[in-house]
Amino acid sequence: MVALVTPRSSSSLYSRTPSPSSSSLDFKHNQMLRFGAPLPTVTSSNAVISRTSPAITFHFRSTDAASLQNNNFCFQQVVSHSSRVNCYRNKATAEAAETMAGSVASPSASKQALISLSDKKDLDLLATGLQELGYTIVSTGGTASALEKAGISVTKVEELTKFPEMLDGRVKTLHPSVHGGILAKRDQSHHMEALEKHSISTFELVVVNLYPFYEKVTSTDGVVFDDGIENIDIGGPTMIRAAAKNHKDVLVVVDSQDYPLLLEFLKGNKDDQHFRRKLAWKAFQHVAAYDSAVSEWLWKQTEGDKFPPSFTVPLSLKSSLRYGENPHQKAAFYTDSSLSEVNGGGIATAIQHHGKEMSYNNYLDADAAWNCVCEFENPTCVVVKHTNPCGVASRDDLIEAYRLAVKADPVSAFGGIVAFNKQVDEALARDIREFRSPTDGETRMFYEIVVAPSYSEKGLEILRGKSKTLRILEAKKNSRGKLSLRQVGGGWLAQDADDLTPEEIKFDLVSEKSPEESALNDAKFAWLCVKHVKSNAIVIAKNNCMLGMGSGQPNRVDSLRIALRKAGDEVKGAALASDAFFPFAWKDAVEEACESGIGVIAEPGGSIRDADAIDCCNKYNVSLLFTGVRHFRH
Repeated sequence: MVALVTPRSSSSLYSRTPSPSSSSLDFKHNQMLRFGAPLPTVTSSNAVISRTSPAITFHFRSTDAASLQNNNFCFQQVVSHSSRVNCYRNKATAEAAETMAGSVASPSASKQALISLSDKKDLDLLATGLQELGYTIVSTGGTASALEKAGISVTKVEELTKFPEMLDGRVKTLHPSVHGGILAKRDQSHHMEALEKHSISTFELVVVNLYPFYEKVTSTDGVVFDDGIENIDIGGPTMIRAAAKNHKDVLVVVDSQDYPLLLEFLKGNKDDQHFRRKLAWKAFQHVAAYDSAVSEWLWKQTEGDKFPPSFTVPLSLKSSLRYGENPHQKAAFYTDSSLSEVNGGGIATAIQHHGKEMSYNNYLDADAAWNCVCEFENPTCVVVKHTNPCGVASRDDLIEAYRLAVKADPVSAFGGIVAFNKQVDEALARDIREFRSPTDGETRMFYEIVVAPSYSEKGLEILRGKSKTLRILEAKKNSRGKLSLRQVGGGWLAQDADDLTPEEIKFDLVSEKSPEESALNDAKFAWLCVKHVKSNAIVIAKNNCMLGMGSGQPNRVDSLRIALRKAGDEVKGAALASDAFFPFAWKDAVEEACESGIGVIAEPGGSIRDADAIDCCNKYNVSLLFTGVRHFRH
């Protein structure tokens, strides 16, 4: 719905500034006159009355002797209680200028605003402020009714168009009397002449927000197709775009948060084109985001494919960041307003209860930790450093899980991110605050972020006491089935999220030795961890606890050696997971793993040398499982 606000009355006046070629004597003002005082009584028989809607301008022909003697042709223009004499060197120029003054209107002294709102938040504040500034309000449907109930004078748009709403409200503002008054360029004489010819008055302000399409199609109750279609706004975006295009002459507002700034601007009576352009940009962006939601919804209703020929991702600025990955890089954080992200959870919608503002790297690390910990059903703690999980443990007792996760790599855990998939209560919070590093038993562990689905009141209070800078986040679990986007130079890569769980994967035994149930569970646990580690990735785990991991190495052997070193003596009988197949086995990663005492290996398989891996595991009496699923992470 859209609303127009503009004072319209028979006393509305326009005046025309003389052209540069004229010699002007302005008795009261050097600028265009803008006021709505009653018109003076005119008795001169030489008066020529010219109607320029909604203003009336009076022109007087002057034939005084002085002017004629100087071969000047003059006419006097009277607007309310002011008058102006324009003198020209020849009669033709004077007549042309007089015609121009009578036919070209400047923004009227009586100002109009069009207001049409679905969301009527602070409507009374806006309308009252506009009326105090002398605006006449033109409005539609429910907005007009709301204004009338508030005791605010309003002109209904059908009084302007002389045409009633029709087609169940589909057509009400799509009319030249509305769009002519918005789109006319005030400094173009033929535009203003066209308005005069058709008795159309100008609008100085358009305030509009749109049908709640976004809310309608994302409601938990669902929406049938026809209802979704009926909630697509047509008149609103049209008015917004028209006003934004003509922002030099027409202010456009689409956000109630801008009402105070708008009223302050109008009180200052300034011609600030920067302010106007900023509102125009916001208006076009508002409509673009609205259209992207309609397009996304309609595509899903029509095809359902995740990869349409083209699509738009609407992003909303959540915060400006101190810097990016490095101090010399500027950065900001945006939330994704796509329909697919509604109630989708994730770090972007997390609530920060405490601590310093989030940084660029904080968001990346917190996202990695949260995505990993949410994979687990049992109470689990994940510790992340530079987006890699360096410690993961699942236990019935979340305090024990936390301590084991830190123990996996206490050096990396220091200054890292700690994530839990269950509520942080008083006891756990106290342990997080007081726990000492396993490396020396003295240094109190320091973390950048703690993230969990919830906190008890006392638990939150205790964590706040750990450090003034500790960021405490409360997040919702990321929903499955999302589209994953990643930027490359000049384009974007899109793919399904890698959200397969071990329960959806078949672990095929390809070796002679069959793993015991506990060993199989260890393999599944390691497999769930390794998908969150940067490739080439190796994870060693036992008893639902990560013992060591190797990540990001150009070759799989080096990643294996890093993981083995971190696991230490606990590697005996542990499970090993690799994110991709082993290209070689003998005198390579598979044989080194077997020689170290690994009890079971889980890998995708698919190498031309899979037979070598099988033979090697058989030689060392190690169980080998092929999953058929690769988990590369770059």
